[in-house]
Parts: sequence; structure tokens; C-alpha cells
Amino acid sequence: MDVITNKVEKMKPGFEKIASNAYVSAIRDGFIASMPIILFSSLFILVAYVPNAWGYHWPTNIENNIMIAYNYSMGLLALFVTATTAKNLTDTKNLDLPKTNQMNAVSVILASEIAFIISAIVQNKGGADLTYLGTQGLVASYVVGLIVPNIYYMCIKNNVTIKMPPQVPQNISQTFKDVIPMFLSVTVFWAFSLVLATFTGKNLAQLIISLLAPIFSASDSYVGLAIIAGAMGFFWFVGVQGPSIVAPAVAAIEVTNTAQNLKLIQAGHQATHVLAQNAQDYVMNMGGTGSTLVLVFLFLFLAKSKQLKALGKAAFIPVSFSVNEPILFGAPIIMNPIFFVPFVVTPMVNICLFKFFIEALGMNGMMYTMPWVIPAPIGILISTGFAPLAFVFVALSLVLDVFIWLPFMRAYDNELLDGENKKAAAEGIATETVNVTDEGSDDTGSTVMASTESNNDASGNNVFDKDTAVMVICAGGGTSGILANALNKTAKERNLPLSAAARAYGQDMNMIQDMDLVILAPQMESMKGNVQKITDKYGVKLATTSGKEYIELTRNPEKSLNFVKANLA
Repeated sequence: MDVITNKVEKMKPGFEKIASNAYVSAIRDGFIASMPIILFSSLFILVAYVPNAWGYHWPTNIENNIMIAYNYSMGLLALFVTATTAKNLTDTKNLDLPKTNQMNAVSVILASEIAFIISAIVQNKGGADLTYLGTQGLVASYVVGLIVPNIYYMCIKNNVTIKMPPQVPQNISQTFKDVIPMFLSVTVFWAFSLVLATFTGKNLAQLIISLLAPIFSASDSYVGLAIIAGAMGFFWFVGVQGPSIVAPAVAAIEVTNTAQNLKLIQAGHQATHVLAQNAQDYVMNMGGTGSTLVLVFLFLFLAKSKQLKALGKAAFIPVSFSVNEPILFGAPIIMNPIFFVPFVVTPMVNICLFKFFIEALGMNGMMYTMPWVIPAPIGILISTGFAPLAFVFVALSLVLDVFIWLPFMRAYDNELLDGENKKAAAEGIATETVNVTDEGSDDTGSTVMASTESNNDASGNNVFDKDTAVMVICAGGGTSGILANALNKTAKERNLPLSAAARAYGQDMNMIQDMDLVILAPQMESMKGNVQKITDKYGVKLATTSGKEYIELTRNPEKSLNFVKANLA
């Protein structure tokens, strides 16, 4: 196992390059930015169709009125994702341009949306078919959202723009500066659409869907699902945040399948598609990547070693809400050979079992999209419309996960327990009954003060002599929120001019310019180069953390405050 671990560790730099690639990041961050639309629209879906599970159906006119909000939000999702993808790539490319000669993000967004509409709308005698402005046009939206910023970049970098005299106001000059890049962007896709329509009878969105149909089908097979689920665990085990690599490749499929499942239900059929956004969140990653939900409770109730028992107590709440970094780094699971097999295999077993329930037993797949932080068992029930078999699936998957994780957890627990016993014996302390002296006192009874960084006064009021803003960035905004809350709580208790914000990578990155310090979670190590470019541009300090250090900072407000102080010095 050590040989395998060493080999996969050598592969880590290559995986990090993929995860930090500007185009992969733009797709991932563009999709993440659209999640509020997906979640918002799902609320109306829940109101409209969840009552069906109990035999109640809204009158047709009421159902149609409820669905208006869904149709004009989710129904235009690809159009919105075009804009968010283009915006994220524009921000990245602007880092390579002089501050005085930047791409206009608003203009890029407008050009991208025009180009996408041209590439996705189907003209017919009755008007225009907007089908491909929704989930079925997502892949095309990525294509447009990645190409248009490059056209702008080439124009701006090489000064292929209309230049106005210096006497012309800057806002007017900017308008003329954007004319040529916008003209080229729109014209390229307009001409390409005419060519496609002439030779294939399809527009760009239709052609992409037809070409990717085999991939969509393969992704719903047992092998395809197992590869997707196992890949997320494998990449995380290496130390690269798994969904950051896998999610951009499957996000369009997941969203499209969810929408198709809903249409099947509306037509009175079974929702047969397996791979959906919430299938990734709740089934593959039950309790976080690696399906670690049961593991944290095994630590809590069955572990004999002090380390795992304490870890279970500290981590069972966040892991229940799919924030499993505390055990990924605290156990640790990442790069720990004992946990390689269950960490990769458990998600594969879960999703294949889920497919069996859908394909063989007739259970409905997931037709709604819920927030990933909902506890997985509850999320599965809601997303499947409270399908009766879903209750059976949840119970069976939890039992199977216990059987997979338990022997590996026992082996590691025994290893830690043996080490703890040996350490206690070496210190001359009995392993059965340990006498602990009062904390804060030495052998002579004199008080021993805890070692902390000295402040100007006991309350620490003079540590920060000005308003200080800190941003903590992690993968999904989970552990970063815990650390930011710890900093804010301590700052409030001590009356310090310190405020902290938590963000998922790719979310509100423009806020960095207003920060004094950015703390990057260890799972975002592969994104360090991208974040460094932004912090360097605005003169903001960047601090990185190791796995155990980061988890300790989320638990210890005193240490987190000292960490901030040290990195601002």
C-alpha cells in the first residue's frame, strides 16, 4: 500500500495543474455562481410536485402559475451560465493585462449572451424554440463562455480597438473600445451557426447534445457511475479536492438529467436517470467525499483510542452536514494507506446500489436539486420525491457503509491505541487508570500559565491597531465558515477591529481586493497560484495552512487569532 501511496503522490502535481487550469476553473466557478438559480427554482418544483407523493395534485392553472418562476429561471439556466463562465474567465485573464488596459467584464458578458442566443435558439414558423437556453444548452454555454473572453483578450492585448482622443470622457471611450471585440465575438458565432445550419441542420447546442449523447448514456451505466464516484475519492486521497476536477466534467450531465427526471415524472413515467447533482452530493458523497457519514459515528461510538474518540465528538456535527474536512485532515484519511480502499470504494458501492434501486426495483431517480449541506439521508428522500423505496435505500446504504468502513477503522483505531498505550507506558503512567494533575499546575503546585503570544494588554485590544478584514477560502464554504465564525466570535469578545468572511473558491473573489489577509484552506492548495495572482494584484497577504493546522485553527479561537496576527506582521 505504501508503494501505491508513493506513486499517487507523485501524480499530485499533474492533478493540481488540471484543477487550477483557468478554463476548468471558469467552468466550475461559473456553474457554482449559478447554483442560487438552481436552488431557487427547485423551491417552486417542491411546492408544485412534492404533494403528489401523498396523492394531492394542484389544479392545472395553479400548477402552471407555480411553474412560471421555474420556467423563467431554470429554463434559462444555460444563458445565465454563459455569463458567469465568461465573467470568471475574464477576471482570470485580466490578471495578465495591465491595470490600465483591462477587458470590460460587462461587455464580455453581453457579447457572450448574444453569441449564445444565436447558437442555441431554434427558429421555427411559430417563433423561436427556447429549449436549448435551459439545461440542454449547458455544454454549449461553456463553449461560448470560454471563447468570447479569448476574442476580447486578443483584441485588448493587441490594441485592436477603436481609440478615441484623450479629450473624450473615459466612459465614452470604453464604449468605442468594446465595439470591435463585441463585433468579432458575435460575428464569429453568427457565421458559424449559419455554416452548421447549412451542413448539419442543427445549431451549436443541438449538435453538441447529439455528439455527447453516448457520453450521457455511458455516465449512467454502472461502470461510468463507479468511475465518477471513485475518481472523486481518489483525487481527494492524493490531496487534490476531488470535485474540483470531476465536477466540471459532469455538471452539465447532472443538471440535464435532473431536469429530464422531472419531465418524466410530469409525463407520468419513472424518473430513470441516475447521475444527478444531488446523487453526487448525497449518494456518492454521503457525509462528504468518500461517504464518510458513518465513519464519524464509528469514531464516536466504537473507537477506543483517545484520538479517534475525540475526533468523533468534534466532527460528527459538521460531517452530518457534509463538511468532512475535520476527519479528512484530523484522522487523517488523506494519504493514509489504511483508508485508501474504503475511501474510494464506498462511494462506488453507494451509487451502484442507487442505480440498482432505480433500474431493477423501479425507484425514481432524483428530480429536485437541494443544497448540498442538507444531511444526506434527508436529502435523498426529498430529492426523490419521498419515493417509498428511497427509505429502504437509505437504510441499506448506511448498513453497507458501516460494513465497508468498520474493519479499516478498527485496524487504524488499534494502531493508534497501541501507540497511545506505549507512550503512556514510556511516561510511567498506568494505561488502565491515568492520574491527571490539575490543568494549569506543575508538580510543585505553582500555577503554570498557558503559553500565548503576548499582547499589549490582557484583552488584546491593542493587537490590531486598525480595521482588519480576513477572508477564508475553502472548497465549499463549510470549514471556512467555521474558521471565520471562530475569528469573529473571538474578535467580538475582545472588542477587536477584526472581521472575517468565508467563501467557497470561485465565489465573490472580487472581495479579495478589500481584504487584508486571505487564508487558503489546505484542500485548495492546487488553487494557490490562481489566488496568489489576485492577492498580489491588490497587495493582499496570502496565508496557507497544513491539514492538521487548519482543523486546529477551526477549533481553537486563540490559535486562529494568533495565526492571523502572525501573518499580518
